Amino acid sequence: MIRTDAGRGHLAMLVFSAVVAGSFSLGAMAAPHIAPAALNAGRFLLATTVLGIVVAARGGVPRWALASPWRYLLIGTLMAIYFLLMFEGLKTAEPVSMSAVFTLTPVMAAGFGWLLMRQRMSRRIALGLTIGAAGALWVIFRADLAALLRFAPGRGEMIFFVGCTAHAVYAPLVPRLNRGEPGLVFTLGTMVAGTLVLVLWGWRDILATDWAGLPTIVWVTILYTTVAATALSTVLLQFAAMRLPSAKVMAYTYLIPSWVILWELGLGRSAPPALILVGIAMSVLAVLLLLRDG
Repeated sequence: MIRTDAGRGHLAMLVFSAVVAGSFSLGAMAAPHIAPAALNAGRFLLATTVLGIVVAARGGVPRWALASPWRYLLIGTLMAIYFLLMFEGLKTAEPVSMSAVFTLTPVMAAGFGWLLMRQRMSRRIALGLTIGAAGALWVIFRADLAALLRFAPGRGEMIFFVGCTAHAVYAPLVPRLNRGEPGLVFTLGTMVAGTLVLVLWGWRDILATDWAGLPTIVWVTILYTTVAATALSTVLLQFAAMRLPSAKVMAYTYLIPSWVILWELGLGRSAPPALILVGIAMSVLAVLLLLRDG
């Protein structure tokens, strides 16, 4: 049994990385059939309902947790931006490449962690982030050195990079804005705000969607991302962010491309070219460096 808060935070992020990886593979299969705003509004609404029931069963939301609701709106908006741009990017980019873009968030999170929380990084942390970023770029440019030198990433990858910037701000903001609210209560406030933002932004897409005529893969993706990649991953991320420095929290994102490859193989899709595995290996090395103490 894991006895320390830090150990529980590490376990939460390991599960987080495996859960999030599934949303890339399933999302790529669903993206051609539904607008990103409609899909994400649906998943956020379902996730908020589930979390609301759980919170109500555990005593409800204390009145003091409703103070300064702008906190939930800010974090919920960042979540909405990230997920919208993720599914927009998946229309044209491959899941492994998209997950590699996501691994650039630790570098950005470390920077935002210093700005918001004055969390400093050691030389080892800086080396790990550098190796991880280099591995991510190798995957993003599909092991094509000429494309890397031209810096010509795909449209989907560039769209998702903007979303990842929002995600990187999110991690250090959670401990900064949390005022002692229980994790589930704080997550519920975030989800309610995110749902509101998505509905207001995408109401035209929501009304235009033929919900009854959607293929099965879309509903599978909505259900998976609702339970696992929205509600569960949000709880895990906020749980870990309260117990670990932001650089270590985001270090686990370097494992996501490896998980995505396993998801792709499990879903019967093709494995990436062998040269891309060099970038994956660099990402794993980065995780080992970032998680060491001292």
